Amino acid sequence: MMKLYIGNKNYSSWSMRPWVLLTQADIPFEEVMVRFDAFTPDSAFKTALKNISPTGKVPVLQEDDLLVWDTLAIAEYVAERFPECELWPHDQADRARARSVCAEMHSGFGALRSACPMNIEASLPDTGALIWRDNAAVRADVERLVSLWRDCLRTSGGPLLFGNFSVADAYFAPLCTRLITYTLPLPEDISAYVQRVLTLPGVQAWMEAARAEHDFLAFEEPYRLHR
Repeated sequence: MMKLYIGNKNYSSWSMRPWVLLTQADIPFEEVMVRFDAFTPDSAFKTALKNISPTGKVPVLQEDDLLVWDTLAIAEYVAERFPECELWPHDQADRARARSVCAEMHSGFGALRSACPMNIEASLPDTGALIWRDNAAVRADVERLVSLWRDCLRTSGGPLLFGNFSVADAYFAPLCTRLITYTLPLPEDISAYVQRVLTLPGVQAWMEAARAEHDFLAFEEPYRLHR
């Protein structure tokens, strides 16, 4: 059975993506949670990953002697390993678009990701309001996100980005949680998509486990703002 090494569910957005993908597709795997404590070379986190992750980061997927790191690489491996799950769209052009939006997520939306780190158990509307007021780059990232999702939903007809659940929806699930945590303003149609993602069983399972952790890490929450 495959093993998926992940970090704290409340904070680890990159871990969330392959975990949701595997869970939502009903693909069996063993979860190995490596708790965040610090990211210094001598931290317990880095020590635990020393012989597992070439980058010293999570997530990492292990199957027998094979190690697959980086979320996109894991998604591609799982999609090839379980073609019957149709984790990428069937149509070639749709697959290209789905890969494009995932790659954009992988390398983009830096302002939103930096200013609004994932924190599922928290409700931070006041912090979100200040970020929205003061951070033009966050507003630009949300504007791009709305445009991207709206185009995908219009082209596919929904209910998810490419019709049925795909890697793309798993990839954007952590951003959906951020939008809720910080109560960032969204148009009605995009709010509806966010709610559809958050009610997926795989996403629900991750979020419930994140709320149950009760593992506050101060270094993961430098963004509590003051008026």
